[in-house]
Amino acid sequence: MHHSRRHASLRSPSRLCLAVFLALALAQAHAAKTDPKPAASPAGPVWPPPPAAPCVVYLSSITSPADLGIKPPALTRFAEWITGGRGASPVDKPFGLALDDAGNLLFTDTGANVVCCVDRSRKKWLRWEKAGKIRFVSPVAVARHRDTVFVADSALGKVLAFDLKGKLLFEITREVERPSGLVIHGDKLFVADAQRHQIVVCSLRGAFLSKFGHRGSAPGELNFPTHLAVDAAGRLFVTDSMNCRIQVFDASGHFQCAIGTPGDSPGNLSRPKGVAVDRLGHIYVVDALFDNVQIFNDQGQLLLNWGEAGSAPGQFWLPNGIAISMDDQIYVADSYNHRIQVFKYTGKS
Repeated sequence: MHHSRRHASLRSPSRLCLAVFLALALAQAHAAKTDPKPAASPAGPVWPPPPAAPCVVYLSSITSPADLGIKPPALTRFAEWITGGRGASPVDKPFGLALDDAGNLLFTDTGANVVCCVDRSRKKWLRWEKAGKIRFVSPVAVARHRDTVFVADSALGKVLAFDLKGKLLFEITREVERPSGLVIHGDKLFVADAQRHQIVVCSLRGAFLSKFGHRGSAPGELNFPTHLAVDAAGRLFVTDSMNCRIQVFDASGHFQCAIGTPGDSPGNLSRPKGVAVDRLGHIYVVDALFDNVQIFNDQGQLLLNWGEAGSAPGQFWLPNGIAISMDDQIYVADSYNHRIQVFKYTGKS
C-alpha cells in the first residue's frame, strides 16, 4: 500500500500539467477563432499617416533590372565581369512613363537617352538607344500599341514608331515641332506639342487626322502643354504646364473643365508634370516644384497629397511622369533620385 501511494503521488503532478496544457491549448484555439490577428502593417510609409486608414502605401523602388529579379543575358553579364561594369541598364533620369495593354511598364530616360520596357511576366528588360538608324537625343514620352512603340523626342522634333526589335516603322513630323507627351486611345495617338501649344491627333499608322489648341490662358487655350492621359470614357487630360493646371477635353478636343490653380497650398499647382487617371476616376498630378503627387476627384477637389523633397521612400527630387495600372499600382518617375517609385492605392473610393 505504501508502495502504491508513492507511485500515485508521482503521477499526480503529470496529470495536473497535462490538464493545464490542454486548457491553455483550448483557450488559444478559441482566441484564434474569435480574435484574429490584425493585418500586418505596410513595410513602408503610408498616406494619410496613422491613425487614419491608409489610402496610398509605398511598395518599392526600381533602379535597375535587378530590383525586379531580372538578370541580363549571359553575354552581357560576362562582358560586365570582364570590364567591371556597374550592372545592366541602371535607371538614370526616368522621365515619361506609360503602361501597355498587358500592364508592362515603359519609360523614357533622358539621362541615358534610351527607352525601356519592363516585361515582368517574361522577366525581360528591353532597352532601345535608337529607332532604326536614328539615335534618340531627348526621348520624353512613350506609348505602345501591340508591337509598335511610339517615342516623342523633343530634340529631334518628331515622334518615332518602331517595333520591338528596334526597326523604324515610320516618323510623325507633320504639325509637330517639339513633341512632349503621348497617349493612345482606341485607334488614335494624341501628341502634345509644347512649342506649338497644341494637341495633334494621328492614326496609329502615323497619318495626321486633326489638331486643336493654341497659346493662351483662357479655357481651352494652352501654354506649353506637356504630359497627357486618358480615362475610360475617352476624356483627354492635358498638363497645361505654364498655366499651372490640368485641362480636360473630350476626344474631339472640346474643353470640359480645368483642375488646379496657381499657388503654393495643397490643391494648388506650380510646376505640374505627369498626369494619370485611375480606374475609379481619380486624377493624379505630379508637381515637380512641390516634389509631391496630388489626387483630385473629377470635380477638381483635392482628396490627398503625398511626398516632399528628399531621397527616402515617398520623397521626391524633381519627379516627372506617372502611370497607374489596372490593379492600382502607381509608378512615379523620381527623375533626379534616379529611380521609379512604386505605390499602391488601397482606398475604397
